[in-house]
Amino acid sequence: MAVYTQVSTEEMTAFLHRYDVGTLLSAKGIAEGVENSNYLIETTAGRFILTLYEKRVNVDDLPFFCALTDHLAAKGLNIPRMLRDRRGEQLQTLAGRPACLIEFLSGVSVTHPTPAQARAAGGALGDMHKALGDFRLGRPNSLDLAGWGALAARCGADLDHIQPGLRGRVMAEVDWLEANWPRHLPTAVIHADLFPDNVLMLGDEVSGVIDFYFACTDIRAWDVAVTHAAWCFENDGTGYHADLGRALVAGYDRQFGLSTDERLAFPILARGACLRFLLTRAWDWLNTPADALVTRKDPIAFLRRLDFYAEADPETLVPA
Repeated sequence: MAVYTQVSTEEMTAFLHRYDVGTLLSAKGIAEGVENSNYLIETTAGRFILTLYEKRVNVDDLPFFCALTDHLAAKGLNIPRMLRDRRGEQLQTLAGRPACLIEFLSGVSVTHPTPAQARAAGGALGDMHKALGDFRLGRPNSLDLAGWGALAARCGADLDHIQPGLRGRVMAEVDWLEANWPRHLPTAVIHADLFPDNVLMLGDEVSGVIDFYFACTDIRAWDVAVTHAAWCFENDGTGYHADLGRALVAGYDRQFGLSTDERLAFPILARGACLRFLLTRAWDWLNTPADALVTRKDPIAFLRRLDFYAEADPETLVPA
């Protein structure tokens, strides 16, 4: 979450009049994340999240995201719905941006998860994959293997401004993954961004999963690899925590499970996850506006993770 687009009190008040959500009491910009503009809204009827979709989100994809979250919520998962206004519409326009008013879920995002919390997150991911078994819509992944190569080319020589030699390292990894990517594995609709800040927790229980704006159709086990890379290291990419990794995979196995082929390919999938986030963080690092209320994230934290997975044994990472 972040704030790129400023919304005046008058605009926000008029926007909320479209809904049966009471009268505006307060609105606070949320600085975490890098994708969209988000506000925590409090009205006389409760709390809500207001999201304005910025340039990286294609407005044509928004009906897919609405249908996806509606589907998961209808299955009983703790997923915030995009609310409908008095005319039954979920998608709006505010301050020149596509916008939605979204249910608020209680809970906090952890920065240093425990094994119990990692197990719960893995279980929540498994529950999502199970619930999406009969979801009939799909969306191509614009940040797949082909997308990584294209983004690396767009970053170009500027990657070496982040760290000397980074461009060569990235391009070598793109080539290696192109030659070794496990294209035979099952695909499905996946979250593709299940970082700790997208999981709300109350104690050791998951109270909500948020931010589905990278959801897409891709290798299902890659979703587990993304989550593993996000949850099982120090924030700077050092210090792999094997206890968190074992717990996360055990939680996923309990609710859904990995096949033998998925386990064997796991280090490759994880390398792809690391390259994806290294590149999107690098792009944001190089291109974030100076006046944006947003916290930039270090791309090198995922280079360190990538180096770890390049040497990892699949039987150690994801024991059967």
